[in-house]
Amino acid sequence: MELSMDLAERVLDIALSKGAKHAIVRLEESYYETIVFDNKLLRTYTITSSKGLGIKVLLDGVPGYSYTHDLSMEAIERAIDRALAIARVRKSRKIYSSVSANPAKGSYTFTSREDLAQVDPETKVSLVKEANAAAMNLEGIVSSVTRLGYEKRRKIVVSSFGARAESEVHLVGVSQLSVARHGATAERVHDSRSWVGGFEHLKSFDFNSFAKDISELAAKAARARTPSPGTYQAIIDTHLVGLLIHEAFGHASEGDLVASGASVLAGKIGSSVASELVTVVDQGVVEGGYPVPFDDEGNVKGRTVVVERGVLKSFLTSSLVAPELGMGVSGNARAQDVGHDTLVRQTNYFIEGGDWKLDEMLRDMKNGLYLVGRGALGGQVDTSVGTFTFSIGPSYIVRNGELAELIRGVSVSGSILETLANVDAVGNDRVIRTSVFGGCGKGDQMVRVGDGGPHVRVRKIVVGGA
Repeated sequence: MELSMDLAERVLDIALSKGAKHAIVRLEESYYETIVFDNKLLRTYTITSSKGLGIKVLLDGVPGYSYTHDLSMEAIERAIDRALAIARVRKSRKIYSSVSANPAKGSYTFTSREDLAQVDPETKVSLVKEANAAAMNLEGIVSSVTRLGYEKRRKIVVSSFGARAESEVHLVGVSQLSVARHGATAERVHDSRSWVGGFEHLKSFDFNSFAKDISELAAKAARARTPSPGTYQAIIDTHLVGLLIHEAFGHASEGDLVASGASVLAGKIGSSVASELVTVVDQGVVEGGYPVPFDDEGNVKGRTVVVERGVLKSFLTSSLVAPELGMGVSGNARAQDVGHDTLVRQTNYFIEGGDWKLDEMLRDMKNGLYLVGRGALGGQVDTSVGTFTFSIGPSYIVRNGELAELIRGVSVSGSILETLANVDAVGNDRVIRTSVFGGCGKGDQMVRVGDGGPHVRVRKIVVGGA
């Protein structure tokens, strides 16, 4: 059966006729293609696709969720019955006395001018093969892994709250992982680029130079020294700012964690949580990010100002969480696919730009570090206390207001609230990124997100060296 608004409305009517007080119907189909070259060999070329339906019901204030990939009416009715049964047996659990909604209506498309799925496979394989070889054929490089990814995702959400929304998003990207060795030292550097759209972006992008540049950086980093551990004044680049604000602060602003007491931000609405130079936003559709015009409950996802000039203004919420926090619904209920129920998740989370130019920050700082997110290897975050530790990419010493020697094996750690309070300059060069190769993980689910910001300078941050 084809996915359509008519089908979703029919399923909604059936759920309500069976006794649900409210219901949300989600229809979704996706296509994902990936090509991977590893050390000049084609390792994988995979294409996967799926289609399914999810149904969430509220019965006497208790939710129940079920789904099916069989779109016959018999299977759909069984999914509705399962959702109702789950709600009945969960009555001893939490009961939601009220629900908020800001229903979306309309159709939103963020698609390709040239559908990569229709491009000859040999053309796509050749692009990745050449880039992989360009990255491999450099002195000191011992490994080169190059990827191309393409995703098409179409969603329909219909709800008893009035949502009638449909979207289609195409996302394409390339990535490069290079490993260099110098003596006993091995250094790996990874980076990727993704765009909303299709083959038109790859035609205008120099994939070979991008991949080669990653290898050159890895080779230089393998020869670099590690920094002396300590507390430094530092400029944080646009990539690392996105990682920090998403992981260390963004998750703490998700309303379900706040309501459960697992966030350092609980009880701090109206309080100062950052320098007055810092404004933090979660926005559904923004240049460079992943488009989320409405969430998986069918609520409008617009622009949510979480922090305004250092003051905590709001949390991210869903229809069920918003009343618990006494807030409006922000449109942040998201799920990995129809096989999962929604959680409160970020969309495109970033720090707004300021007035400073990067060279002005460097000259004014004189001495310190320039910390880079490209090549970051991840880390750990504890939202309940607001602490973080990240292994980041090859970075630089700043000496006399200029970038000096490269350093490797850099890690940063600290309290996110203290770090944000120490911001003393915010750049005018905001950049937001997304990725077709991954996203944000929470509750065993992954969703596409965007994050970023401008260059930001902090008076002090704890830095370690591997």
